[in-house]
Amino acid sequence: MPIKKLILATNENDILTRFVNYGDYSRREVVKTISPSMDIQVASNFERYLYYFYDENPLQTRKCMEEFLKTGKLSFSPQEIKKIQQDFISYSISQKEARDTIRKIYQENNYIVCPHTACGISASLKVSERDNKICLATAHPAKFPEAIKSCGLLPPQLPPLSSLKDKEKHFYILENNPITIKKFIIQQVTSLS
Repeated sequence: MPIKKLILATNENDILTRFVNYGDYSRREVVKTISPSMDIQVASNFERYLYYFYDENPLQTRKCMEEFLKTGKLSFSPQEIKKIQQDFISYSISQKEARDTIRKIYQENNYIVCPHTACGISASLKVSERDNKICLATAHPAKFPEAIKSCGLLPPQLPPLSSLKDKEKHFYILENNPITIKKFIIQQVTSLS
């Protein structure tokens, strides 16, 4: 499936939005929000992104990461920002916007999304392009009852998992091969019907 651009959503902890939009990757104080997994000021996989951004150059990647560790910031040139923006669009979503999105999705679809997913949906709605968009839900909303309650909604319950504890466990060793894995999955699903 062709992907035109990736829409990157942040909450008020917007280091990645500042990086994409302005070439500013600088550490700031973490703000506590209703989307706690996004309450970061250093992206865990940023080093990997830099490695590919710099054409798999480990020396340039190391130089950047050492600079960031020493100073707490990185700046990127206008040419580098343009290259970043070929792949990404980014928006920082406020807690109010996230709550409004949770309510909107519930009112329109009778479905509650988690606050992280709400940030992603809210960011995607800011993109004016008419291309199809896919937003990946990141967690079950029951994990964030206070956030859901703050939207005036009743948090859903997690599906009961305790019944799985006594079930027989199955373990399979498969060859590291996509065709083998695909055949195995089809076999397993077919055997359930």
